[in-house]
Amino acid sequence: MAQQRPRVALTLGDPAGIGPELAAKVLSRPGTLDANEVHVLADRDEFERAFADARLPAVPLGDEPRPGVATLLDDHSAPPTPIPTGVVSEEAGHRAMHQLRRAVALAAEGRVGAIVFAPLNKTSLHLAGMQEEDELRWFAKQMDHHGTTSELNVLEDLWTARVTSHIPLSAVAARVTPESVRATIGLLHQVLTDAGIEPRLGVCALNPHAGENGNFGREEIDAIAPAVAAATADGIDVRGPFPSDTIFLAARRGDFNGIVTMYHDQGQIAMKLLGFSGGVTIQGGLPVSIATPAHGTAFEIVGQGVADPTSMANAFDIAAAVAARRQA
Repeated sequence: MAQQRPRVALTLGDPAGIGPELAAKVLSRPGTLDANEVHVLADRDEFERAFADARLPAVPLGDEPRPGVATLLDDHSAPPTPIPTGVVSEEAGHRAMHQLRRAVALAAEGRVGAIVFAPLNKTSLHLAGMQEEDELRWFAKQMDHHGTTSELNVLEDLWTARVTSHIPLSAVAARVTPESVRATIGLLHQVLTDAGIEPRLGVCALNPHAGENGNFGREEIDAIAPAVAAATADGIDVRGPFPSDTIFLAARRGDFNGIVTMYHDQGQIAMKLLGFSGGVTIQGGLPVSIATPAHGTAFEIVGQGVADPTSMANAFDIAAAVAARRQA
């Protein structure tokens, strides 16, 4: 029996940015439509404009999923006047969220196992009414999901997950608890496993020099080390806590393929120094595989046909791979 193709919902992201161009370039890649069942959430005019921006002929469309074609889920809801490109706007935020809600509904109906969305603009989303601190919390609310979640970042063979994310630094220490660290370790372990990767995890300290035996803070002693010990007892390959100024060097020499960080910039600065092009953000812990490029909407190059699709392609491939394993 032929293996079932991963079922992927693809949205064009913020219509004012480079998202439509990136989506068109990924759809045009050799093999994308043969290996995956892709449902594009856009109106036909938006779909055609995306390929015009990419300087590519539009891929073939079909009413029913089959290899070599995409399914266009046109609900005729696009505004009659095109949304201006290259600027923040409430209209762009509304359009992006409308298609994301449709993607979530497809997942709830079991019609797709993965959602891939092109870059969004947080200001436009908040102008349009998004009240959550980030897309991850928005997705969790839309799916009525109350389990552990974390925004994961992937660059080549290295994956990171955060104990805390989009909160002030002043609030971080209080949220670093044995329970939150243990849950994030478990989440990263599970996502790597779902992607077909054998996890080898390292955990960052919070304080300089990993707290220097309590001289610079007790979070390592009271929260992080107990969480690592609990995860190890459960059979997870994890070590730490390690100072955050050396753990990424250890990862580069192959000691780890996953790192748990305590707060947003602790991992993001390191990852973006290791390499910006190709990075992926995963909405970890949700019941559906969801991924997006790690970069933004790049308003300054919209419509020029020069946007690099590497991160978008990587996001698509990771989300599809996880969906395929879950469908098997």
